Amino acid sequence: MSYDLIVIGSGPGGYVAAIRASQLGMKVGVVERSEIGGICLNWGCIPTKSLLKSAQVFEYAKHAADYGVAIEGEIKPDFEAMVKRSRDVAAGMSKGIQFLFKKNKIEVISGSGKLKPNKTVEVTDAEGNKTDYTANHIILATGARSRELPNLPQDGKKIIGYRKAMTLEKQPESMIVVGSGAIGSEFANFYHSIGTKVTLVEYMPNIVPVEDIEVSKQLERSFKKMKMKVMTKASVEEVDTSGDLCKVKIQTKKGIEEHEAEVVLSAVGIIPNLENIGIEDLGIELENGKIKVDDYYRTNVEGVYAIGDIVHGPALAHVASAEGICCVEKISGMDVEPINYKNIPGCTYTSPEVASTGMTEAAAIEAGYEVKVGKFPFTASGKASAAGTKDGFVKLVFDAKYGELLGAHLIGANVTEMIGEMVVARNLETTGHELIKSIHPHPTMNEAIMEAAAAAYGEVIHM
Repeated sequence: MSYDLIVIGSGPGGYVAAIRASQLGMKVGVVERSEIGGICLNWGCIPTKSLLKSAQVFEYAKHAADYGVAIEGEIKPDFEAMVKRSRDVAAGMSKGIQFLFKKNKIEVISGSGKLKPNKTVEVTDAEGNKTDYTANHIILATGARSRELPNLPQDGKKIIGYRKAMTLEKQPESMIVVGSGAIGSEFANFYHSIGTKVTLVEYMPNIVPVEDIEVSKQLERSFKKMKMKVMTKASVEEVDTSGDLCKVKIQTKKGIEEHEAEVVLSAVGIIPNLENIGIEDLGIELENGKIKVDDYYRTNVEGVYAIGDIVHGPALAHVASAEGICCVEKISGMDVEPINYKNIPGCTYTSPEVASTGMTEAAAIEAGYEVKVGKFPFTASGKASAAGTKDGFVKLVFDAKYGELLGAHLIGANVTEMIGEMVVARNLETTGHELIKSIHPHPTMNEAIMEAAAAAYGEVIHM
């Protein structure tokens, strides 16, 4: 069978590319070996947010008296019910993507896809049957999986990855989380909130190390205030899983420390799924372990494109979606602007949440900018006080010469819902004074953006 476009992989890059291509009049087929929606929808972004919401509700219930609400009897988490709710949410979202495929007349080809010459994709189904499909254009959107370290081999029982962390049969009494990026910090937050004794281990000097250093330090303070053990400048050297508990040797600045835990969660990043998809056979060029593409995601092989976690750029669902749209719009002949990778929002859904876009203060100074920095703490926010969520702040970094917003760094309740304003502001080259003069509603968490801009220029009112 022949198509205008075949997409291999139905994650947030693949399914969005497929739908946009169908909207543009293409006949589209999507090859998927597992669940429609890919890792993000089934095993990443969506189900983890469901678990974190359950933990948040549990926290609210424990502190209901702080809000003048009396709850009688013991309040305890139902771990199995939390996991079931998470899986149900993911299943519902996957069905939603299947509906969108039908609506847009996109054909799903079940099986594993492999590139062959002459714009052909060989698909092997669950029974091992092979079928060839041809297309004018082929997009690789095969995503990524949990990275395994030699000294942290995942056995799915005592040393686990993020997928198993979402579907454990019972809540562990203790857990060591290795790696404090978004995945590690979110799982550490979830399990600690429902009563697991969590130790978070980070090799770098600060947790969430890609964030502005003040944000990293604030999140570490918040975690420690929750009584979570946080170890920075530390690395797991060895794990002995022979006994009932994992015996973990951790290298610290003071030397080797031995810790015990029921489960070790390895959250040390991801690696792209490039194996067995035919890229070597076609001579597709790689760069730094990922597929090399141009600004419109074309590989060095005509008619073959790549998007998402298997190409350069941050491995984020919304980035993959934007790349997919950019790619198919260029294929269709539209006048398309390349994606600006300097203005990509990043979000970590811990409590408090973390969100950022653009340059950190340190990066801006290193790049040669003279900066103005404005910071507004949520302790000074009326809405945050009313909500009982005063941890965190908004920090904005401006170019002192022209007033351009170089970066925005937020930590606090619901800040992942606020960062979009900063992305739009940077796209429009908004200045600090324009933010100050843009009236924000009161009382909201969002007005902290206006206040932070005012703080940068010595005009802040409420601090």
